[in-house]
Amino acid sequence: QVRLVESGGGLVQPGGSLRLSCAASGSIFSIYFMGWYRQAPGKQRELVAGMSSGGSTNNADSVKGRFTISRDNAKKTVYLQMNSLKPEDTAFYYCKVKYSTTGSASISASWGQGTQVTVSS
Repeated sequence: QVRLVESGGGLVQPGGSLRLSCAASGSIFSIYFMGWYRQAPGKQRELVAGMSSGGSTNNADSVKGRFTISRDNAKKTVYLQMNSLKPEDTAFYYCKVKYSTTGSASISASWGQGTQVTVSS
């Protein structure tokens, strides 16, 4: 069983920074994708930033130039550095990982439990 543990959310003033972390553990053989999504009240969950196994990234237009996704393969951890935060960044942030497990050819996906990010003065 694969488990994702997120950390780093909280309350920050506009213009501030936060760094989210998501560590994966369990019977992971290969990781194909690690990414961050967010969901604000009354809105659909949206991709914020994602990174493929080859290192290519895909960021939402709303966060380009402010958020940076990175990963530590050895630690099976993905990070989201969020700078110049705005009130509209307020949401529950979830990490998602696509992976294969030892002895299986299929690709599975798991979600983290989510962490609240609130940007307010």
